Amino acid sequence: MRRDVFTADHEMFRELIRNVVSKEVVPRYGDWEKAGGLPRSFFEQLGALGLLGMAIPEAYGGGGQPDYRYNVVLQEEAARALVTLGTVRTQLDVILPYFLEYADAEQRERWFPGLASGRLLSAIAMTEPGTGSDLAGIRTTAVRDGDSYVLNGAKTFITGGLLADLVIVVARTATDPEDRRAGLTLLVVEDGMPGFTRGRVLDKMGIKVQDTVELFFHHVRVPVANRLGEEGGAFEYLGHNLPQERMTVAVGSVAQARAALDATIAYVKEREVFGTPVASFQNTKFELAAVAADVEAAQAMLDRAVLELVDGRLVGADAAKVKLFCTEMQARAVDRCLQLFGGYGYMSDHPIARLYTDARITRIYAGTSEVMKVIIAKSLGL
Repeated sequence: MRRDVFTADHEMFRELIRNVVSKEVVPRYGDWEKAGGLPRSFFEQLGALGLLGMAIPEAYGGGGQPDYRYNVVLQEEAARALVTLGTVRTQLDVILPYFLEYADAEQRERWFPGLASGRLLSAIAMTEPGTGSDLAGIRTTAVRDGDSYVLNGAKTFITGGLLADLVIVVARTATDPEDRRAGLTLLVVEDGMPGFTRGRVLDKMGIKVQDTVELFFHHVRVPVANRLGEEGGAFEYLGHNLPQERMTVAVGSVAQARAALDATIAYVKEREVFGTPVASFQNTKFELAAVAADVEAAQAMLDRAVLELVDGRLVGADAAKVKLFCTEMQARAVDRCLQLFGGYGYMSDHPIARLYTDARITRIYAGTSEVMKVIIAKSLGL
């Protein structure tokens, strides 16, 4: 169906990204998966092309184009090639918005040129052992001591933490028994600060090209000059960016479900069983027809929400609806597609197997499907 999301400029950008993905990503992707992450040189390459600084003001070496639709194109073209860009997506869609919204003038001068060029990589550390969706339960502490905060605690499941030069850490700077959400602050920990260490790289079942690590902070002195926004304002800041973070997951879910459908259609046309192409069986036709309808419905819902996000009107409950529907759809679609590959679909060297294992996380991170239902129920007055 016709989509009304993108302009001519977005489509020109799409051609650039398609070329970059086919020439620079696809040939190396297997090696990156085995290595467990993207190399630093790739980020610098993207920075040189201007792809990491699209939303960063021109004064700092960026493109001055804070249009989320460019991020959507990036994910769609990666999925079309049956790959993902891992921590690139996280840095652009999840982390950079915090810098853009809350960094002061001095911080912008210090960090923005490096973020735009790919010389500075970033991560955000929210999740703790035993504290996932319950951000109000964060126990990492930061005690003010003169011109610094003394940071202590541990974080886990941190995407991009292995190479990150700047880590936005959510820490508790005060405790209010009457309001668990109060007293959280964003502090930027820089690589090399004494007491900041990285733990093991976690062995995940999917998204192998995206490193995920543990981080530890032992009496790390973080300058007050590295605080993002106001002390105690983190919960509000996190809530402000969550709709885009959840939209980002939904964008990837729909794009990857569509990629699974396209790959399966191509496969069943060439694969023969009992001397007949798999595509000729009624079951194959019915299954893929159902998947196509599912993908189209999710795409329509997602596109509407993308335009709402670009216009600044997307509310949290609607973002939750989109994430819930699109990620659950992805799970159904990829599972049905893999079934049509038979035993070959279970082999790791088939892209459909990677799409299957990668899909499982989307119903968990950025808020589980259960949390999405809670948010939606609240919006219904329940």
